[in-house]
Amino acid sequence: MSNRLLIVFVRQMLYNITMLLGFKTELKINKVQRLMLAKHAGVARHAWNQGLALCQQVSAHNRANPDDKIKFPSSIELHKWLVASIKPENPWYYEVSKCSPQYALRHLSDAFKSFFKKVKGFPKFKKKGRNDSFTLDGSIHVDHKRIKVPVIGWLKTFERLPQGVKPTAVTISRQADRWFISFKIDVPIEQTPKVCDIVGVDLGIKALATLSTGVVFDGAKSYRQAERRLKRLQRNLSRKVKGSANWNKAVLLVAKAHRRVANIRKDVLHKVTTYLSKNHAVIGIEDLNVSGMMEGSLFG
Repeated sequence: MSNRLLIVFVRQMLYNITMLLGFKTELKINKVQRLMLAKHAGVARHAWNQGLALCQQVSAHNRANPDDKIKFPSSIELHKWLVASIKPENPWYYEVSKCSPQYALRHLSDAFKSFFKKVKGFPKFKKKGRNDSFTLDGSIHVDHKRIKVPVIGWLKTFERLPQGVKPTAVTISRQADRWFISFKIDVPIEQTPKVCDIVGVDLGIKALATLSTGVVFDGAKSYRQAERRLKRLQRNLSRKVKGSANWNKAVLLVAKAHRRVANIRKDVLHKVTTYLSKNHAVIGIEDLNVSGMMEGSLFG
């Protein structure tokens, strides 16, 4: 079968097939809701850290006693241990949804599975204010510009939400001082006219990507543009007393600067991937260690 016939066959197979698309938007919340979200994120972080500490003890025991190994706990076993040992000592667990610690331990179990498969490194302890997030499921209702989640209730959004969707779970996360909600929606696959069926992508150092069609995408210079501001903010942060009110304000400013850099990079990547998916059917990418190439060019 030729490449062109194969592409036509794949297009016919994908016709009228739906796919899961991630939707993420910022929440418009008040002080009471902000406190509730922080509590949920804190419980999820505490459950992750407690489960990770137990898994580290099991791992250390198995290394020290190769003939008397203990079975590595699953997410269900971790949750049973958490309910029996940790919850009674920390009554603030009952102020939030039970889904928050459950999903945290489920994500921890998935992280260890990736570690054992040598896909990712060993899981790390979470710190307050860094990548705070939690997941909820159950009775979730989506309205025009608001969404109802368990325990917390209705949460307003700045933009209109997709209508006719019934997400089974939502993930709420924090970036600096802003809270976001994300969930999956089922959308039909759209077929767009292709400029070229097959294209090759060459990842480079000077340019982000160069296509076989001659199109060149420049990388985002976001970090270089924000480098002076980041240095000034981090220098200002180092002069503050850790834990003080001024230190917390300085930490927030640094987080906002990093968020801006990350958003610029994401915007560039989204534009490149959208262009590739809309204009090409088959994409070939060369697997190169760009980071290693840059180190070699700098220090070699």
